[in-house]
Amino acid sequence: MFENILLNVSRNITLTDDEKATFTGLLERKLVPRKTVLLRAGDICQFEAYIVKGCARIYHVDINGCEIILSFAVEDWWISDLASFHEQKPSTFFIEALEKTEILMLSPQNKQRLLREVPKFERVFRILIQRSLYTTQNRLLSTIGKSAMERYLEFVDLYPTVPPRVPQYQIASYIGVSPEFISIIRRRLASKTDQAP
Repeated sequence: MFENILLNVSRNITLTDDEKATFTGLLERKLVPRKTVLLRAGDICQFEAYIVKGCARIYHVDINGCEIILSFAVEDWWISDLASFHEQKPSTFFIEALEKTEILMLSPQNKQRLLREVPKFERVFRILIQRSLYTTQNRLLSTIGKSAMERYLEFVDLYPTVPPRVPQYQIASYIGVSPEFISIIRRRLASKTDQAP
């Protein structure tokens, strides 16, 4: 059950057997059905979650009731509302499992205990936050300066396993176009593939 998350962590730090036991002992395993909402806007996020298996999304609902998808998370990714989790303030986001999903959750209390008992985990979580910031900055620049086709190709590069797993309208929401435009993009890409020697 913990093999994948330990491998994920080992990319940044080396743990002794005792440190591994401390870490895994603080994780809560959950199996959540498809379409389970793990966090609702207005609630305080009480977890940082590692996805063992499945797919989830973070989204915001604007004043017109439209969903704006900020990110997806699949196997070997972490998901949370970091601002709400760290500040213990109400979230402006929803987090939803898009498939039957297995997650390992770390509560704020257990994270603090982990950082006290195994301080080297500071590095793990710092790197996760840095990657999240990098991804957010790149997405902002992409939204401002790139065409819909370029944004779609970046999406497929970032989330290669997601397109067959989620509805087309959610991909459209993520890249900021209509679902119909996603169909046009896919037809253009298929046409280019067919014309290739």
